Amino acid sequence: MAALVLVTVALVVAGIAIGFILHRFVRGQLDSRLDSQIVAIASSLERGRDGRISLRRNLDGPPFDRDRSGWFWQVRQGDATLRSGSLEGRDLLIPEDGRPDDKGPHRDRPRPADGVDPWGNAVILRILALPAEAGAGPTTIVASAPMAALRGPVREASLTLALILAVLGLCLVAGLVAQVRLGLKPLERLRRDLAEIRAGRSAQVPEKQPAEIRPLVREVNALLTQNAANLERARMHVANLAHGLKTPLATLTMALGDAERDPDGRLSTLVAGMDGQIRHHLRRARTAALGGGARERTVLAAPVADLRATFARLYADKGIAFTVEVADGIAVACDGQDVDEMLGNLIDNACRWCRARVRVAAAFSGHGVAITVEDDGPGLDEDAAVRALGRGGRLDETVPGHGFGLSITTELAELYGGSLRLDRGTFHGLRARLDLPA
Repeated sequence: MAALVLVTVALVVAGIAIGFILHRFVRGQLDSRLDSQIVAIASSLERGRDGRISLRRNLDGPPFDRDRSGWFWQVRQGDATLRSGSLEGRDLLIPEDGRPDDKGPHRDRPRPADGVDPWGNAVILRILALPAEAGAGPTTIVASAPMAALRGPVREASLTLALILAVLGLCLVAGLVAQVRLGLKPLERLRRDLAEIRAGRSAQVPEKQPAEIRPLVREVNALLTQNAANLERARMHVANLAHGLKTPLATLTMALGDAERDPDGRLSTLVAGMDGQIRHHLRRARTAALGGGARERTVLAAPVADLRATFARLYADKGIAFTVEVADGIAVACDGQDVDEMLGNLIDNACRWCRARVRVAAAFSGHGVAITVEDDGPGLDEDAAVRALGRGGRLDETVPGHGFGLSITTELAELYGGSLRLDRGTFHGLRARLDLPA
């Protein structure tokens, strides 16, 4: 827009300037023609024996021979006046501001003036005052041209000029639009490269870029490298913390296995709760370090197949019929270990409560991926589903577990911008729908 305004202003200024130059050029041509007529008149003047002035030859050549044409000439000396035939015997009026100064430095040259002819039409005047001679007063020679002789050519040239400037302006604007679009193409390409990184299909922005964009690309790549290093350090610290806590908790669990040390099982329950809480918060810390799933990409087919094989062996006594409907190429923007954790919790839960059937499916949904895990078990009503998603929400104390699986899955999904919902499925059992970013 700024370039468009500047181009418009430049063209307007150029048009005005060129119009002014055209005006001066045409005016100069007219003045030159009138001055030539005045010089011809002055050179043809002569004085008779009676002292009256006359012309040695006829100077009423074209265009001064056309009546009322605006092309006039007139010579006045005292009471004597000579005039062109086009004046039809009338006199040209000389405006006061156009009267020549016979004492000025340019008194021997014609002077310009604008006035009107005897019929009230605007004319251009050129006036020359000749000094007085012996026995005669000063002589004034006037030649005129119609104002239309100036305005007509200037108007025609101005219209042509305006058309040319308009075409030039359109070409310049088209060039500006093309330049802006061409200049912004590298930024659009950079945006797509960053989207590829965010989707996990690329690790860095390609270095082959225009010279103006290359420093920015280097900074972005340096930032990505630094973030990857920070993430690796965070993962290492989390792993060290997990390893440092796992051994003491295992020791406590083994020690409390003795009924004499924990006769009512209360301490074992607390240790189990501590273990679940620690696992939960370590998982959350590691996932938060991933920046909400940016740059991670996990194809679902492989982990689903691995989990199916694992739980088929764990629940071999139930003879579960697994149905997997996950197309190749469906990927989520999540860390692979977190995907294993979330799907493992949901499939384990389905296998534990099903009668004989478990179905795992995945499909694109808007800008995300919807993963459903359903079974043909007893299912849950709405209130029970809400309580099951709460931390430590165990609905049946007769089966092993700590009640943290679904809550951990929910919080992991939310860290990636997703969600977990429980409802009734096509098998009339429980259906868990896990929405994750694609």
